[in-house]
Amino acid sequence: MSQTSTAHACETCPIHHAGNLIRMGIKIDNCDFVIALAGNPNTGKSTVFNALTGLRQHTGNWPGKTVTRAEGGFIYNKHRYKIVDLPGTYSLLSTSNDEEIARDFLLFGRPDVTVVVADATRLERNLNLILQVLEITDRAVVCLNLMDEARRHGLQVDERRLSKELGVPVIPTVARRNQGIDELLRAIDEVATGSYRCRPRRIQGESPALRKALNLLVRKLRALHPELPNARWVALRLLEGDQRIIDALRSGELGELHGEQPAASVASVG
Repeated sequence: MSQTSTAHACETCPIHHAGNLIRMGIKIDNCDFVIALAGNPNTGKSTVFNALTGLRQHTGNWPGKTVTRAEGGFIYNKHRYKIVDLPGTYSLLSTSNDEEIARDFLLFGRPDVTVVVADATRLERNLNLILQVLEITDRAVVCLNLMDEARRHGLQVDERRLSKELGVPVIPTVARRNQGIDELLRAIDEVATGSYRCRPRRIQGESPALRKALNLLVRKLRALHPELPNARWVALRLLEGDQRIIDALRSGELGELHGEQPAASVASVG
């Protein structure tokens, strides 16, 4: 085997060291943390997934859905991570199967960290999903991908200021060249272990009437489902007429969804 072939084989091996990273491919049993990977379509999300796990393709379908599901694992800083690649979506408002799956996993699957992959060349378009994710979770990292394309178009992004505005780490990357992946891993690990405490920006400015209705509905939701995560976000969706959430509440499915095991345990179930 030639030297070039040997190097290529090493790089594509499921267990491959890159700095402090061990790519585990599909070997994801007994994980310490579960990572959700979210993002708009065409942001390079799958490339980020492959860079972290070493997988080229390992997909199935979400239970009961025809939407593709991809999972993989890696070890970083002696912690075992499972990463779930959510369907690419522009929103979490549940107008499609993709959005419903992404929203339900973030809201009820309780991932330990949500990584939102954003296109640095179209940041404004991507902020909609980022802000929606930050309404749901306190633990998130923004992966600002395609930075090389942004530079090629003469665009500059101040990731430090953006991080301060959003209240979560913002890591610039060029995933297809593995640039920024070490920094992304460090940020994921710090958020997962609690050494970095996120203070995500939440949309404010409700009217007094809306705030009163929201607080009342949150209290009623918590009385019905004391362990419901993100009751405020569920209440907002109910007030906005989200039929999927309304039906789940009426049928009792809402209780079943949040009554599932924590993500790290659910993740090991086929």
